[in-house]
Amino acid sequence: MLNRTHRLSALNENWIDKLYRHIAPTKAAERLKARMTLALAGSYVGASKQRRSLSHYAPSHGDADSDLLWDLSILRERSRDLIRNNPLALGALNTVCTNVVGTGLKLQSRIDRDFLNLSDDEADDLEATIEREFRLWANSTHCDVTQTLNFASLQQLVFRSVLENGDCLVLLSYAQNNIYSPYPLALQVIEADRLCNINYAQDSETLIAGVQKNSIGAPLAYHILKTHPGNLYGKLTNEWFIVPTFNEQTGLKQVLHLYQLLRPGQTRGVPYLAPVIEALKQLGSYTEAEITAAVVSSCFTVFIKTPQGESELLSKHPSHYTTNNDDYKLGNGAIIDLAEGEDISTVNPGRPNAQFDPFVQSVLRQIGVALELPFEVLIKHFTASYSAARAALLEAWRFFMAKREWLAQYFCQPVYESWLMEAILLGRIQAPGFIDSDPAIRAAYSGTHWIGAAPGQIDPLKEIQAARERIDAGISTLSRETAALTGEEWEKTHRQGVKEQKLRGNLTKSEND
Repeated sequence: MLNRTHRLSALNENWIDKLYRHIAPTKAAERLKARMTLALAGSYVGASKQRRSLSHYAPSHGDADSDLLWDLSILRERSRDLIRNNPLALGALNTVCTNVVGTGLKLQSRIDRDFLNLSDDEADDLEATIEREFRLWANSTHCDVTQTLNFASLQQLVFRSVLENGDCLVLLSYAQNNIYSPYPLALQVIEADRLCNINYAQDSETLIAGVQKNSIGAPLAYHILKTHPGNLYGKLTNEWFIVPTFNEQTGLKQVLHLYQLLRPGQTRGVPYLAPVIEALKQLGSYTEAEITAAVVSSCFTVFIKTPQGESELLSKHPSHYTTNNDDYKLGNGAIIDLAEGEDISTVNPGRPNAQFDPFVQSVLRQIGVALELPFEVLIKHFTASYSAARAALLEAWRFFMAKREWLAQYFCQPVYESWLMEAILLGRIQAPGFIDSDPAIRAAYSGTHWIGAAPGQIDPLKEIQAARERIDAGISTLSRETAALTGEEWEKTHRQGVKEQKLRGNLTKSEND
C-alpha cells in the first residue's frame, strides 16, 4: 500500500506539466494519463522487473503457434526417446493408456426414442441391431486400412500417439468390399511427423504446420507427406497428398485431427510429457549414476599403503612378502602378513545412498502434479491408509474419465457417425428420415454412450453397498452403476443372470426329482 501511495504521489504537477497545461491542454492530459499508467504499473510482484529473482525473467509473448511450433519437433523426439528408455516416462504413459482405453471403449446405442416417436420395444430392437452391426465392423481387422488392428486396438494406438507426439491424424477412407465385412469404411492412422506444409513451404496465415485454414482459422485441408521424414528403409520421397477436412458428398469429416487444444488458435498438439521432459531426463541420469555407484561399491577394494607410496599389489617385489604367496588375496578367515611399514586401507563409497529414495519420491510428486497422476498411482505404491489410497484413485479417475470422454467425443463418435451413415445407405439398418436434411433426426439416431473398463476397487464390499444406496435413493441407475463397477452393460448382465437362474432352478429341480 505504501509503494502504491508513493507511486501516486509522483503524479504531482511539475513546472513542465504546468507549462503544457497552459499551452497545450490536450497534450498535458495525455502526459498525465501516461504517468498515471506508469504509476499504477507493477501492482503484481510477479510483473516486477526490479527484483533480482525476476529481473532476467522475460518469457515470450507470442500466440499459441509462435510459442509451440518452433520447439514441437524437438519435443516430439525427446518425448519418444524418454518413452523408449526411461522407465518412469513409459510407466506414466502406460498407466494413462491402460486406464483410459484399456480393452477399448464399447458402443451403447442411445437413440432419442421420444423425438423419433418410437415405442420402447421398437427402440430396443433398433439399438440392438445397431450395436450388433457395429460389432461386425469394429471387431474385425477390416476396419483398419492395414488390416492389422480392430477398432479397440486402433483406439489404443491413436490415444497413445496423441500422448506421445502431441497429435495424430486419422483418415476415414473406403476400401473394397470383401466377403468378411460388408462395410468398406477403414481407418488410416498417420503419425504427426507426416503432417507438414507441402514442399516444406514457410508458414503463413492460411497454411500452418501442414494445416490449411480459412480466414477465421477453421481447418479446410491437411497436407500429408507420403512417407515418414525419418524413413530409413523405404523410398524417401518428397511427395504430398492433400485431404479436405469434410467429405463433399456426405458432409461428414474424413480427417480427424486429434490433439488437446490448450490455447485459442493452437494448430498442433503438445506431447503429454513436454512439461516434465527435463525432470524425467535428470532423474533418469541420477538413477543411473546411483546404480553405477552401488555396483562399484559392491566390489570390496583393499589398498596397501607403503612408505615408498606405491602399491605392493602392483609392484609385487618378492623381498617385501613375508608369505609364500605371490598375490594378496581376500578369503574366509585368511591371514596375510604385511611387510614392515605396510598398512591396509579400504574405500567406502557410501552406497546405496540412504537419501536416494526420499529425494526421488519428492521429485516424482512434482512430476505427478504436472501429469495429473497422484504419486501413489504414478509409481503403483499404495502404502498409506485406505482413505488416502482411495482419494488418490478418485483423483486419478477424474483425469482418466475426462480423457476417456475426450477420446469418445473426438474419435469414437465421428467414426461411428460415418459408419452409421454407411450402414443406413447399404440398407443394413433401417432409419427412416436419417438421409433427410434435418440434422435433428440424424442426431436422434446417432445418440451413443461409450463405456470402458471400470476403475479398480480397494474395498469391493463398500463400493457395492454405496452403489446400492445410490440406486435406492434414486440418484443413480442400475445401468450406470453396473458400468461403473464392472464396465459391462446392465442389460446383458441381467439377461445372463436370468438365464443362469433358470438353469440353476432346473438343475435343483432335477436333483430333487
